[in-house]
Amino acid sequence: MEETLLIGFLGNSPTLRILDFFLDNRLFDYSRREIIQNLSMGRATFFKYWKELEELGVVKVTRKVGKSKLYRLNEENEVVQKLILLDSVLCHFYYAKLFQFLPVFEKRCPSHAQVLYYLVL
Repeated sequence: MEETLLIGFLGNSPTLRILDFFLDNRLFDYSRREIIQNLSMGRATFFKYWKELEELGVVKVTRKVGKSKLYRLNEENEVVQKLILLDSVLCHFYYAKLFQFLPVFEKRCPSHAQVLYYLVL
C-alpha cells in the first residue's frame, strides 16, 4: 500500500491507517469487512482499534444493508474536522513545495512538466 502524506507525517499506526482510509474515501460508506480488505489489515488488529473509534464518535453508522452496517467518518466530530484540516494543509504544503521546483523541471523536461501541471491543476 502506498504511503499517504498523512501517514508519512504522523506515522503508520493501525488507527491512523483506518482514519486515513476514510479521509481518502469520504464520499462513500463501507462495511467493516470492506475496510479490513482495503487496508490489508488483520481482523484482530482492526477490531482492537475500531471499538475506540466508534466510542469516540469518530466513525458513525450511515445505514444497514442486510446484517452489515456501513460506516463513514463523522464529520461533525471535532477530532475528524481537525484531521481533515491537517490533511488539507499537508496537501497544500506538498504542492507548494512541488511547484517551487517546477520551473527547474520545466527547463529540463518541458513535456513532462506540462503533464505534471495538468495532473496537479
